[in-house]
Amino acid sequence: MITHILRAAHRSGLFSKIHVSTEDEKIRRVATEFGFPPDFSRPDDLADDQTPIMPVLKYVTEEYSHRGAHFDEVWLLMACAPLIRSQHLIEASLLFDRNEGREKVLSVAELPVPIEWAFDQDASGGLTPVNPGLFATRSQDLATRYYDAGAFAIYSLSEILQAQPAGSDTGFVGYVLPKASAVDIDTLEDWRLAEALFRSQTATD
Repeated sequence: MITHILRAAHRSGLFSKIHVSTEDEKIRRVATEFGFPPDFSRPDDLADDQTPIMPVLKYVTEEYSHRGAHFDEVWLLMACAPLIRSQHLIEASLLFDRNEGREKVLSVAELPVPIEWAFDQDASGGLTPVNPGLFATRSQDLATRYYDAGAFAIYSLSEILQAQPAGSDTGFVGYVLPKASAVDIDTLEDWRLAEALFRSQTATD
């Protein structure tokens, strides 16, 4: 799965360095086999399930700086977003450039239904509307809202170096992905959906 986003990044022609941050030997082996050998491993203290992503980005940036490599922008490309294409990355780069790096760019997608129609569900299955009464409002009369698609983000170097450990969810400009590309694989159901969409896209290319 990881090779899809790596190949999209390579085909985009945007990057002077593509680094796979991992402590896992299997992932390192796969990345190397497909032409993307990591320059160094991720430290164990940044490799547990509780570590936010920002300390990882900061570590990678500082490690390259120690090695004499300096970058004016840093991209986070997520391995669990295999339907991203190089054109998405190119368009997002243009968006970042238009803002002259003053604002971060985050890949987002439209929520499939208005968030105002959301329900909470209790242990017995009972539903409670988050916004009582708004079920009767037409979707076209409610604002379009977006969610983090879990695919990629673009930062300036200064943003990485000055960020708090948990990062921040403010100060972003959204690059809106097509719905068919915004699959963030966390579950087996996500995987099956991505496979179906990938087959469909391949058949029409």
